Amino acid sequence: MTDFEKADINGDGKIDEAEYKIHIERMRREMEDEDAKRDQQRKMVWFALFGMLGYPLFVFASGALGFDNESKIIGDMSGVYFMSVGLVVSAFFGADAYVKGKEKKKEKDD
Repeated sequence: MTDFEKADINGDGKIDEAEYKIHIERMRREMEDEDAKRDQQRKMVWFALFGMLGYPLFVFASGALGFDNESKIIGDMSGVYFMSVGLVVSAFFGADAYVKGKEKKKEKDD
């Protein structure tokens, strides 16, 4: 479907002023949504990064404060923590890439 066909809501072959305004508003909202989505992805990645960097510091601090048993337990959990965070981030970005690939293929087929 071309941009002209998307903008021609009533299908009469002409784009009047109301259809043009609706089309422009739709495009503006799509851009805002994509921008907000990128901002959320960036925040998620920073949160995951700080968590992955802060985790070893937390283990070190608990050992330095004399909590040796707790430090060992927290250290033993690190493998699961790092794998979980990596899985969540990669699944999110993988799903996003998959959806974008399907959209491009759909546009190409139309």
